[in-house]
Amino acid sequence: MCGICGVTYFDRERNVLEHLVKSMCDVIRHRGPDDEGWITKGNYGIGMRRLSIIDLFTGRQPISNEDDSIWIVFNGEIYNHVELRNKLIKKGHKFQTKCDTEVIVHAYEEYGEECPKKLNGMFGFAILDLKKQILFLARDRLGIKPLYYYHDSKKFAFGSELKSILQVPNIPREVDLRALDLFLTFEYIPSPYSIFQGIRKLPPGHSLTLKDGRINIREYWDLDFDEKDIPEGELCEQLLELFQDAVKIRLMSDVPLGAFLSGGIDSSAIVAMMSRVMDRPVKTFSIGFKEDTYNESHYAQQIANHFNTEHHVEIIEPNALELAEKLVGFLDEPFGDFSIFPTYLVSKMARKHVTVSLSGDGGDELFAGYDTYIANKAGRAYERLPRLLRNAMHPILSRIPPTEKKKGLINRAKRFVEGMELPADLEHTRWMIFLQEGEKIKLYSDDLQDTLNGSDSFEFIRNYFNRVNTSDPLNRQLYVDIKSYLVDNILVKVDRMSMATSLETRVPFLDHRFVEFSATIPSRLKLQGKNTKYLFKKAMADVLPPQILNRSKEGFSIPIKNWLKEDLKPLMLEVLDQQKIKREGFFNTNYVEQLKKEHLSGKENHSHRLWSMMVFGIWQDLYLRGASINEKAIQTSSEFVEV
Repeated sequence: MCGICGVTYFDRERNVLEHLVKSMCDVIRHRGPDDEGWITKGNYGIGMRRLSIIDLFTGRQPISNEDDSIWIVFNGEIYNHVELRNKLIKKGHKFQTKCDTEVIVHAYEEYGEECPKKLNGMFGFAILDLKKQILFLARDRLGIKPLYYYHDSKKFAFGSELKSILQVPNIPREVDLRALDLFLTFEYIPSPYSIFQGIRKLPPGHSLTLKDGRINIREYWDLDFDEKDIPEGELCEQLLELFQDAVKIRLMSDVPLGAFLSGGIDSSAIVAMMSRVMDRPVKTFSIGFKEDTYNESHYAQQIANHFNTEHHVEIIEPNALELAEKLVGFLDEPFGDFSIFPTYLVSKMARKHVTVSLSGDGGDELFAGYDTYIANKAGRAYERLPRLLRNAMHPILSRIPPTEKKKGLINRAKRFVEGMELPADLEHTRWMIFLQEGEKIKLYSDDLQDTLNGSDSFEFIRNYFNRVNTSDPLNRQLYVDIKSYLVDNILVKVDRMSMATSLETRVPFLDHRFVEFSATIPSRLKLQGKNTKYLFKKAMADVLPPQILNRSKEGFSIPIKNWLKEDLKPLMLEVLDQQKIKREGFFNTNYVEQLKKEHLSGKENHSHRLWSMMVFGIWQDLYLRGASINEKAIQTSSEFVEV
């Protein structure tokens, strides 16, 4: 696991200097505290920071082929590297190390730009082909590992994080207002956008070739839905066998390894599979909060007892004020998901004991685990109610103050009715939207509204609905989530927060073989009535305790709405100061003041809107207020490496 970066000048007489590549590496030290490496070859420079996991002593990067004509920097893990290595050796390739990185070099020699199709793993890599004068980048199929790039008429730069690219001189730091609108709407910025104009994310399952100053991006993988008419029992057997193998191959490591354990079905299933194949107790990690409705640690303890794991749990009272600014610094661009806090904290705790941890992310998108899928079904029934009754629901519910609970009947009802006011063709994503068009008119400044005039915040969602190769309503929704929410919210959160503590996370659910298998399962076996993950639960019936299989999904969250009234109130008042908001010119100061007052009084829960604006404000202070971001980012990174 590493962080990678590089820069290329199109003027072949202009050499890349070593100190530039080194500075690009320094700001991502948290991604790889064990080692660093870089090379400069005329107008090319590539570098990396390494977190040593496999082949601890001979896996230093950059790594080359036999004649040093091809070089690679690589972030990730290739789980089929031994099998692929043996095939390449039979074809005459010679290896100098035992690491998975070198396998990619020889796979590129053998298969060219088709080589990503041969890899089973998570990856973002860059290959410098000196003979062809090509720079070849690729990102894994599901987007587990990040990869950003910048391209203009004079240069090309790339990095695992935006920080690296910003070290290159003359990279403009201008906010992409379309990306800002998307962030405030969804709480994340979807690919290929980034918060900066000119910097883009390489989409999952895509590769990029740079030659003669021009880039060519192509898709090498997509998810096809092809439902199979196979008996449930046989499907369960196949699912269990493939899932166990996906977990097993992710146990390869030369350093200590464990698993996050929330007590939910997905993380519990991973621990169950680990217990089957490991010859020692599984190390498991969970955290809880003192607020009862947010504390799920007792469920995790049940699984730990059931599988006799070496369990580590902490009931925490985090310093929210101190954490907020530091975690935003690790994110590079605005990101509004509250669960960055618990994800960071459990990663920090796990890093005290292990270097690698398995995570249960991805199961909800494969097997319809979110409440939003149920809400969409309920929405069809709601639309059959008399219009007069439906029109009265929102005014009635708006008069009822939100409760302090994590969810609760009142909070769910308010959120449901709010989502039903959005266009029906958005289907379940209506409940994944946090700022509606009417609210934008009140919140956005006149200048911002003028700039965004005519833009459609939902265009990328509709594009995914239009391109999926199935007409099945549920599978269409799953495809949209896999291509959007999973890659640009869930996986961003897990990667950045775990890497902030120099912990590698692996996600067995996103083994591409398992993902492709899930696409063959009929949707009726994923969601039955209100029973989510139907087939997955059935496959795990003899593996997990009934109380875990039958519990409702809660989600990995924090009491942010309460924190904004208490711990985070001083920060909110500072970042969303009336004069500061007016000076920046993005938002309407009067409406921001209204949101703050209504939230602090308990009249409304505006935590999503307020926190997103706070994140954007903190991000501006870090990244747009002069060159101090570089020193601040390095300081933050080094502070969290020692855990």
